[in-house]
Amino acid sequence: MLEISSLEVLKNKKNLLAFSGGADSTALFFLLLNQNIKFDIAIVNYNERVQSIEEVAYAQKLASTHNLKCHTLVAPKITKNFESKAREIRYDFFEELISKYGYENLLTAHHLGDRFEWMLMQFCKGAGCAEIAGMQKVQERDFYTLVRPLLHLDKQELYKYLDKDKIKYFEDETNQNEEIKRNSFRHNYSAPLLDKYLSGIKKSFDYIDDDRQTLIPEVEIKHINDLTYFKSLQKQRADIFIIDKILKSKLYMLSAGERELLKDEKALVVGRKFIVSNNGGFIFIAPYSKDDSKINMSHEFKEECRILKVEPKLRPFLFQNEEVFEKVKELLS
Repeated sequence: MLEISSLEVLKNKKNLLAFSGGADSTALFFLLLNQNIKFDIAIVNYNERVQSIEEVAYAQKLASTHNLKCHTLVAPKITKNFESKAREIRYDFFEELISKYGYENLLTAHHLGDRFEWMLMQFCKGAGCAEIAGMQKVQERDFYTLVRPLLHLDKQELYKYLDKDKIKYFEDETNQNEEIKRNSFRHNYSAPLLDKYLSGIKKSFDYIDDDRQTLIPEVEIKHINDLTYFKSLQKQRADIFIIDKILKSKLYMLSAGERELLKDEKALVVGRKFIVSNNGGFIFIAPYSKDDSKINMSHEFKEECRILKVEPKLRPFLFQNEEVFEKVKELLS
């Protein structure tokens, strides 16, 4: 069931599987075992459901049975924006493990239904072809590769696999809550369409994957300390797509309003966390703090920035990071 292209990425590498005990990650767990792919697992307990304790115990039992490491985290209480905050917590945890233990790949169990659901949500709120293309099977992050080996498989195919081999898994009752937007899209739109037009939808995503490179050419993303930058593609929507990709890797998702503002603004603070600045043919993305405005910058520094036409919102960060400023001067000169 796993594609050869995914298996090639995983073979002889140090892999970490994001595990939940649900049908998707459990199916991926056993598919990897069947292909003799070496991996460890990581699971987060958000303390939102009584069943989560059983799910962690199941993960630990599976790991022990198959001689794998099982990394666990009990998340702090989330009081608002649960979906967004939970994602931030788990990816912080995964990336901490990746750094500490030297994992090369992070595997998630996103499947075709997740991808189709995301595509429909993007389409309905206003998006172009690049955004609609959505999830990729293999995606390079700052210091690891994100791999989604199930992206070509429908949820029903995973259920059949699990049921055929009588493999235990858990169902999260919150997935039935249609007050959550993605659940509403899944139950009312994406799942019925997949049930009726599965082969056509699979073929469409194959075409979309082939077309992606034409729509968004590859660009070299570089880093120096906390600054990320790339050479502008001189196409506004293409630049915004790359910016969005970078920010997602930093666990921040641009809002529709921020996307619109990026079309007109040379420098923009997003999410009160990052500055995105367009300077001299380069796009710079740096951390932002509200205290930056209080920094007393020297006259000489301000003059250098004026000559180089560095956007004012980016200057406080550069003033505090001399090595980064030297690189920016080199680029803009």
